[in-house]
Amino acid sequence: MKRIFTSVLFSAGIICGAIAQDIQNNPGSNHGNKFEQLGTILNTPNEQRTASGAPGVKYWQQRADYNIKCELDEKNLKLIGSETVTYFNNSPDPLTYIWLQLDENQHNTLNNANYQSSSTMPRFSTTQNIDRSEGRNGDVDNGLGDMITKLTDATGKKLNYTINKTMMRIDLPTPLKPGGQFIFNLDWNYKITDRLTFGGRGGYEYFPEDGNYLFTMTQWYPRLCVYSDFQGWQNHQFTGRGEFALTFGNFHVQITVPSDHIVGGTGECINYSAVLSPERLARYNRAKTAAAPVEIVTLAEAKKAEKAPAPGKKTWVFQANNVRDFAFGSSRKFIWDGMGQNVTGKNVMCMSFYGKEAYNLYNKYSTRLVAHTVKTYSDFTFPYPYPVAQSVEASNGMEYPMICFNYGRTEKDGTYSESTKNGMIGVVIHEVGHNFFPMIVNSDERQWTWMDEGLNSFVEYLTEELWDNKFPSKKGAAYTIVDYMKLPKNELEPVMTNSENIVRFGPNAYSKPATALNILRESIMGRKLFDYAFKEYSRRWAFKHPTPADLFRTMEDASGEDLDWFWRGWFYGTDPVDISLDSVKYAKADLDGKLPNQRRQNGPPKVAPPAVNNFEDLSKVRNRTDKNIRFQTDRDTATQDFYWKYDRGLVGVDSNKFAAIMKNQPAAQAMSIDQPTDADKAKYANKYFYELTFSNKGGLVMPIIVEFTYKDGTKQIDRIPAQVWRLNERSVTKFYIQNKEVASIKLDPMRETADIDESNNYWGKLPEPSKFQLFKQKMAAAGPVRGQSTGVNPMQVSSSK
Repeated sequence: MKRIFTSVLFSAGIICGAIAQDIQNNPGSNHGNKFEQLGTILNTPNEQRTASGAPGVKYWQQRADYNIKCELDEKNLKLIGSETVTYFNNSPDPLTYIWLQLDENQHNTLNNANYQSSSTMPRFSTTQNIDRSEGRNGDVDNGLGDMITKLTDATGKKLNYTINKTMMRIDLPTPLKPGGQFIFNLDWNYKITDRLTFGGRGGYEYFPEDGNYLFTMTQWYPRLCVYSDFQGWQNHQFTGRGEFALTFGNFHVQITVPSDHIVGGTGECINYSAVLSPERLARYNRAKTAAAPVEIVTLAEAKKAEKAPAPGKKTWVFQANNVRDFAFGSSRKFIWDGMGQNVTGKNVMCMSFYGKEAYNLYNKYSTRLVAHTVKTYSDFTFPYPYPVAQSVEASNGMEYPMICFNYGRTEKDGTYSESTKNGMIGVVIHEVGHNFFPMIVNSDERQWTWMDEGLNSFVEYLTEELWDNKFPSKKGAAYTIVDYMKLPKNELEPVMTNSENIVRFGPNAYSKPATALNILRESIMGRKLFDYAFKEYSRRWAFKHPTPADLFRTMEDASGEDLDWFWRGWFYGTDPVDISLDSVKYAKADLDGKLPNQRRQNGPPKVAPPAVNNFEDLSKVRNRTDKNIRFQTDRDTATQDFYWKYDRGLVGVDSNKFAAIMKNQPAAQAMSIDQPTDADKAKYANKYFYELTFSNKGGLVMPIIVEFTYKDGTKQIDRIPAQVWRLNERSVTKFYIQNKEVASIKLDPMRETADIDESNNYWGKLPEPSKFQLFKQKMAAAGPVRGQSTGVNPMQVSSSK
């Protein structure tokens, strides 16, 4: 009873986190609120989940094994399948029914779960747009979605079931006792949808110029929901946004496709000798130990297959152990390449599948990025445990165990813009990275999207930074989240918000948590403490079902840092960072003792600095100065394309560019020291005294980072921990004794706290920007560059491609 009771408390506390964060411990006071412990907002520790954030001695989770046979009917655009599922009840609870997900029902007019979405009358330009809108709201069955044709137990006896929108409940003949297992057989089929018309993660894309299809088969088989200790059955409906909570198990999958299709799927193909020609099989085996990608199916072979589809069928057989899902891609258009990547002594086969439309990007980058990602993520978490990792170009972005679908096509002449290249690099890293979060660290994406997307976006950012020191990461660096944090509070929701209730999905679920973790690593805990704790969380919860409390508690437990104030502010709140340098009082000691009292006067007035649009990320600076880091584009010269060599203008103006000596600054006033001794004179001679007053205008407490620029041009940075706000959350002062006179003072010089108003971060006169800086600002303000707005890219007009 205690286990069930605490689970209910936990679910309520987390789901209602936005309400809980408004309950103040000391209302009306300027202290005792932001630094209080999270307390009952988190679940009560128990034997399943400990107060340290680790799985408890009685932690359990369910398991589901699948034996699936399916056939891809390209002519009729239909998928037909049958599966035998063995469900293991490892919980202490007897189960009278089990829940499955029927995600294809999102396309059905009657069984979809888009009941909470409003709609408007768009400007219909094609009948496809009308079909897409009508397909989700109607009272006539459009024939899409899962068609269940047979459901029996292991003996062939018919089972009763109920379909509720995108969920299916199977009623068990007798209760499934703890430690027991239940086997059932299920036959089904569905019409494959045009993914570009109907949306969704899976379906087909048709290429009219060559008359072929590219299939991405995802959420394609009825699959078990998670039954957990903290919420029972996770049976939230699938609306198309919130992703999946899934049960680990072993998969044996037989996929029958047209004979000339190439198939990439979750797990290892165990019958390559039956489906590949001897020449292709030899290429595949050579690729395993190759230092660069080897084409297993060449560009010429793929083009030939496009022109003359072959008759007959082939069955590809895959085995995947200890995975939570299975997906596959299939097409005769595929070029296929691969190479091995060593991860802690184990060879991981990294592969890519792509059409000719993406050849010049994917052939150069995709498999190399897969290899870089599994290696880098392994360094930050745990060694990649699976035998393969694959990237499929399919004009979208979505992830599954050991396989993901990405975008990044070139122009018809094979050239590409820099933004297309960088977008392709980012999406491949992101989707391959999802193997770690949530495919292995298996959080509930339907409930806490940020635990999947946010954590993965954070490690994606680290991986991008180690790919190329000039890579323009769009999320992770603190200053990239400022525009979102500036929004009115009524347009924001806490990160701890259910996926379906988030208005600004990208910033909330991806960028803000990624930024928060990066700030925690770079500016609060430091890389060494953070990396150890984050790796401990990843290790503890690999192949398990963590919750936010498990992450929060583990990060504190493994680092020795009380971070409740940080989780409260960044994950449960919507306050922005806005720390203001309100005043500077300064003085110089009067060692003659002529003045009877100390005197302090305000220094020169603050002035706003010149606007700077180009800025170099703090992590880039630290990575570049770390002698242990060598960027992948430096290691592998084959990645150094036209744009790598081209001056992209990405290296911005860092804080050192502001260094200057204040000219014509008024002299400091004297601070009298009554009856100074010789020791006083020796101690305070030529000392300068400064008292800085700061106010917390934004509400989110953060460290105060103060940069002093002295009159001789040198600089010094003081990092004041966030705990300085504990006794007064609105205003604090700091007193400094300096050996040199200060010319100017600047807060957060490397823009590492996401401060939304930098105009109140300065004291003293800052230099005007140089002509070179002004040119960079003008170029940055001009918007899309290198022909992006006109459809022309530099490679098309360059003499060297």
